[in-house]
Amino acid sequence: MKAWKLALAALVAIGAPPVAAQMEPVPARAGNEGEGPFGKLLIRGATVIEGSGAPPAGPVDILVEGNRIAALYPGGAPTAEAQAAQRVVDAQGMYVLPGFVDTHGHNGDPDKAAQPSYGYKLWLAHGVTTVRGVSFYFGPGTPDLSDASRSAANTIVAPRLIPYAVFGDKWDGGSPDTPALAREWVRWAKTQGYWGIKFFNSATPEVLGAALDEAKQQQMGTVAHLAQTGVAEVNARKAAELGLGGVTHFYGHFESLLKDGLPYYPEDYNYFDEQSRFAWVARLAPQAVEPGSEKWNDYVDFLVDSGVTLSPTFNIYSASRDVMAARNRDWHAEYTIPSLMDFYAPSATNHGSYYKDWSTEDEVAWRNFYAKWFALTKDFHERGGRITAGSDPGYIYQTWGFAYIGELEMLREAGLSPLAVIRAATVDGAREIYEPRGQEPPMGRIAVGQLADLVIVPENPLANLKVLYGTGHTRLNYETGAVEQVGGVRWTVKDGIVYDAHQLLADVARMAEEQRAIRAN
Repeated sequence: MKAWKLALAALVAIGAPPVAAQMEPVPARAGNEGEGPFGKLLIRGATVIEGSGAPPAGPVDILVEGNRIAALYPGGAPTAEAQAAQRVVDAQGMYVLPGFVDTHGHNGDPDKAAQPSYGYKLWLAHGVTTVRGVSFYFGPGTPDLSDASRSAANTIVAPRLIPYAVFGDKWDGGSPDTPALAREWVRWAKTQGYWGIKFFNSATPEVLGAALDEAKQQQMGTVAHLAQTGVAEVNARKAAELGLGGVTHFYGHFESLLKDGLPYYPEDYNYFDEQSRFAWVARLAPQAVEPGSEKWNDYVDFLVDSGVTLSPTFNIYSASRDVMAARNRDWHAEYTIPSLMDFYAPSATNHGSYYKDWSTEDEVAWRNFYAKWFALTKDFHERGGRITAGSDPGYIYQTWGFAYIGELEMLREAGLSPLAVIRAATVDGAREIYEPRGQEPPMGRIAVGQLADLVIVPENPLANLKVLYGTGHTRLNYETGAVEQVGGVRWTVKDGIVYDAHQLLADVARMAEEQRAIRAN
């Protein structure tokens, strides 16, 4: 099959909407949505978790001028600076982290959430101030670039949006199925304003190699979902050899570690039947060599030496090991809009809605699969490889924002320390985005000169990442006997603008309630 046709098949397989114009336009930011930026904003009395892996320190006053961190004052700012501030955020007893970076974002399916601000506000409410869209929308004429531009100007309520385009998508120049056309498409995408390229491994090694080489010359980032339709020719090892910058999900890894050549699939396997496809994903792990074996160690060392970044997106497949739990998450009742819950339900057509007859055996196979996937990720991390945090939201019971915090929890489960998880979510995510451009990222750490992208949370996330969920963490008060919800992000600062996370969540809850009311009439 032609590479272009395989690419189209891959887009269909991930549930890309056929007509992006069906999405509603993002409304302009209203006057009561966020405060600032200010000439001087003072965040007072916080314990700072600065992002690089350094331990917490506090109390610290953080002075922001416009959209940049101007000064850090251990113990407290001078009186004159405090008095000159137009806005003071009292963060005494709270924790401040760099704004989170989600390296795997999507938006743009009207069957799920027709208003993009639904996802944008959920991201911000969970402290996510930068999202790499891979892609935000699929198809030509889509608003990836305009949304990114409006967010950069802060005329909409949204994280900083970094637009990537899927290889071959969005233009009308025909199939980029030769090395020459691949290079032409990459140059075209660069001139349009895309920062990078998402591959689905549909191209031949020659075409993929040309596209990756051209992307490097154009200082564009590259990341791949190495789909099973092309992994026989290009697994993760081969893609890294060709110059790929990042591997997302698990695809391509176990195919690089098989005991016996090609993977085994049963005679009735069908890639386009997602129940079959995802049930057999888990059965791939036993076909791979064991952790600690010579082939395993050689592969991990190769990945580290190649400089490739791994963005596992553990969370997006987590329902596979307990679909009942995923279907009944705390946030669905209030914050997951009915159309999204409809999309999540078992379906023959909706991508990720593949639990049509999901059994105990399937869940056990996936739990065992995760054990091996976690081991690979931990080994890569411990040998110096870069891990970043991506959530791939809007599929498989993974609602925007909540899914991102779920990913942080699963990185911890894989064996990263709490400080390493925060580093993956902040500075390392920023570096994955800016490194191909030859730039140090302007955000990702709490340091003088960095963009004022910050997360302010009442509880210590290093002790319990659950306090970052919008629904908070359930705790028994031993003194009163009351069951309390604690935590939840209190304020998210993006570009020096202070957003009330509680208000953002209230806006989302209202969207869900309005849709429920419409359906009831």
